[in-house]
Amino acid sequence: MPATSLIDSYRHKGMRRKLVESLRMKGIKDEKVLAALDLVPRHFFFDSSFLEFAYEDKAFPIGSGQTISQPYTVAFQTELLNLDKGMKVLEIGTGSGYQACVLASMGMKVYTIERQKLLFDKTKSLLKELKYHINTYYGDGYLGLKAHAPFDRILITAAAPGIPDALISQLKHGGIMVIPVGAHDIQIMKRIIRVTETETISETHGTFRFVPMLGEKAQDL
Repeated sequence: MPATSLIDSYRHKGMRRKLVESLRMKGIKDEKVLAALDLVPRHFFFDSSFLEFAYEDKAFPIGSGQTISQPYTVAFQTELLNLDKGMKVLEIGTGSGYQACVLASMGMKVYTIERQKLLFDKTKSLLKELKYHINTYYGDGYLGLKAHAPFDRILITAAAPGIPDALISQLKHGGIMVIPVGAHDIQIMKRIIRVTETETISETHGTFRFVPMLGEKAQDL
């Protein structure tokens, strides 16, 4: 990770269009989300040895036991966030940085946390090279970013055994959190809407498969 040459050729763009059309056929309806996936070159987040896999609708290993999510999953989670331009979004699990770039390309103010230090360093360097304005943090995603709260939206891109109270408390009233919940191989995608200080609404949106969310080694954020 990343590709050694950040060239977005006509071939890459054509492959991306085909991928986006396949996502539309699979039920993604938000044209803003589809436009963002058409805009962000997914192959930039792959090692040059694996570029032929970049536009398959599959997850792919990126090191440190993590994966770059399947494009359908990225599109599905992003669609569930119900985004408007200018929203402040917290992402838990930066990974390759692909999801963060999709959010940034949609006009979001993105804050993202990564727990794996080696991955954090690589991704931070790549995002700087790509010139995306994304606020990157190394630390424990379970704690969120209290100093920058509240957030309009929170997106968790790893499997959580439950819904962290600290993250709910950092969500604006009326804000939305999208989180895959489940401690085993399959997780339930949940959309949590914070109604008031103490009231939330929980929706379920199918099953997915994510790598586990890590914690317990937090630093002061």
